[in-house]
Amino acid sequence: MAAELELGGAEASRLAVVRECSVLERMPKWLICVPLVAQWLWLSLRHGGATVPCAANPHITSGGMAGEGKLEYFRGMGPLARSVTADYCAVFNDGMATEDSLRQTITAEGLCFPLVAKPDLGLCGYGVRLLPDMAALLAYLAVFPHGETVVLQRYLPQEGEAGIFYARDPVTGEGRIVGLALRYFPRVTGDGRSTVAQLVAADVRARRIARSPRHECSVPFGSVPAAGQQVRLATIGSTRVGGLYRDAAALITAELVRAVDAVARDMPDFRFGRFDVRYESLRELAAGRGFTIMEVNGAGSEAIEAWDPDIGVIQGLRMVFAKQRLLFAIGAAQRKAGVRPIGLLALARLNRRQNRLVGRYPPSN
Repeated sequence: MAAELELGGAEASRLAVVRECSVLERMPKWLICVPLVAQWLWLSLRHGGATVPCAANPHITSGGMAGEGKLEYFRGMGPLARSVTADYCAVFNDGMATEDSLRQTITAEGLCFPLVAKPDLGLCGYGVRLLPDMAALLAYLAVFPHGETVVLQRYLPQEGEAGIFYARDPVTGEGRIVGLALRYFPRVTGDGRSTVAQLVAADVRARRIARSPRHECSVPFGSVPAAGQQVRLATIGSTRVGGLYRDAAALITAELVRAVDAVARDMPDFRFGRFDVRYESLRELAAGRGFTIMEVNGAGSEAIEAWDPDIGVIQGLRMVFAKQRLLFAIGAAQRKAGVRPIGLLALARLNRRQNRLVGRYPPSN
């Protein structure tokens, strides 16, 4: 990792190629949930409520556990936080949008194609598509659920992507970075003979992209990359399409903590969550500079660094457990300060609606 600090995003990406999947990635989700649910129940008894974590970020729906929109985080940002966030606009899909009205909306925010479209209410990269032109946007809206909002955001071409997990200590009020993960996009390397489909099938990570029913590979499967040519397979870096997460806790510096804490404090009472960013180089990121926020996730954020293939299942679960305990502690402190968490049935309804919408979104790419 120290060597990667000297490199930009693309060079670091080449160093990070890992074929195998972590034990946590290979485990059935229900099996991972068993110990997490057990600790959640214990913490619920200890802190007096299963939805105590929802009080962590009181200005966000359910604190960001479920059912919140991406725009809720953006619209609450002050000038400092806004200055390091990728430009965006919102389109309510009422079926009435025309090419002219969409162009006016886009240009009013200083945006131009290519753009990234993402559901305001989404998760795990579902429905996120890179749109090269107006025709692609119109096609996207034609199959996007009516009555829901699409976020159009400036495309960030940097190869470097990171998830910065932030928490504000419930006792001291000190802002901390409690996790840093580097995210690498799924890719294959050509040999001059094999098609993309054959290269994907031979790669234990990349083959996930062919098995994902809610994703379309942006590269023709029949094309034959030149020998040594690296082919990026997706706009998103989620593990569900073969992305790779690497624990980068060694890169957490005082400068990065100060920069992220300043952003978090420029949002209304934001105390727990993950900033997903693109960056130019690891050296710049560690110095607290040169990063751009793509989106923010609240109380429901995953400790994605635990999915690093170099981290064993016990250590990975410990990392997830630790963040769960911290989330309850922050939520309990907020409740003690007068924040009232959402009810359990209301949270369940939000989660059900969110999961129902995911199945209706256009495929990611």
